[in-house]
Amino acid sequence: MARITFSGRQLLRAAQRYEEGILDKVSDIVHETARLIQTQAKALAPVDDGSLRDSIEMKMLGKYNAVVTVGANYAVYVEHGTGIYSIEGNGRRTPWTYFSTKLGRYVTTDGMRAQPFWGPAVDAGQEYFKTEMRRLGL
Repeated sequence: MARITFSGRQLLRAAQRYEEGILDKVSDIVHETARLIQTQAKALAPVDDGSLRDSIEMKMLGKYNAVVTVGANYAVYVEHGTGIYSIEGNGRRTPWTYFSTKLGRYVTTDGMRAQPFWGPAVDAGQEYFKTEMRRLGL
C-alpha cells in the first residue's frame, strides 16, 4: 500500500485553491440569480409602451452583491393594483376621474387589477439561489 504524505503548506495551498473555486462559483450564482430576476420580471411585466419593462435593470456591485431595480415610478401600482382592486385592500373605494394624455380624454375608473411581475420574479430568483447554494454544499 502506498503512503501519501502532505506537508502543512501543501494542505494550506490546496485548501486555498478549493476556497477560491467555491467563492468563484458563489459569485457566478449571485450574478446568475440577479440576471434571472431581471429576465423574469421583464418577461412578466405587462407591456403597453414598454417603458416598465425597459426600466428593469441589473447591476453587479462587486463579486457577491447585485441589485435589480425597477425605474418606472408607477411599477408599484402595476404590481399591487389600485382602487378597489388593490391586493392590500387599502385602495381607494370610490371611482375617480383623470385626464388620459394617451387617450386624449377624461377617464373614470374604479382602479386597476394587480399584474404582479416583481414578486414572482424575486421568488424564482430566491428558489434558484437556494438550489444552487445547496448544490455547493452551502
